[in-house]
Amino acid sequence: MDQQSLRINIGFIVHEELGYSREFQFEFPELKLEPDLYLKNLKATAKFSRTAHGLLLEMNAKALTPLQCARCLDMFDQKLDSQFTELFGFDERSTDEAELTVPRDGMIDLAPLIREYLILEIPIKPICKPDCSGIETEEEGDQTEEFIDPRLAPLKDLLDNEAETDEPTGSDST
Repeated sequence: MDQQSLRINIGFIVHEELGYSREFQFEFPELKLEPDLYLKNLKATAKFSRTAHGLLLEMNAKALTPLQCARCLDMFDQKLDSQFTELFGFDERSTDEAELTVPRDGMIDLAPLIREYLILEIPIKPICKPDCSGIETEEEGDQTEEFIDPRLAPLKDLLDNEAETDEPTGSDST
């Protein structure tokens, strides 16, 4: 699915009475929000309410996104859950520069908002599970056998040979 599927026509709500509301629900098994957010199992509910100042959006979005664990470096699906509210003003004169306005064609694209708020839910250091022990080294993997870096094996052989030649033979020369 592409993010075009998150464009909805809310122009008709502008002409409704104060207090009118309409709810839209979305479900996508997979969705890529450009440029950098890939979502699985997105479930979202958008409720638009007509107010004197504009259209009030109350949004709830849940999804999974693949991340790499900061400890063990394995990939896992991180749960994301965001609830937010935004006000879309009726025209540019009644809003500040930073505020959103209802477009003339009445089509609102929710993809940028969903992307923005879900990205805020991604942890700085994602961890696959609370008890993740991190990367398992070869030393930790097999404790019964002494681990030797293969590049250093010839040095170990030299050390073993030297130890064998330095052993006393049993005769005492004192």
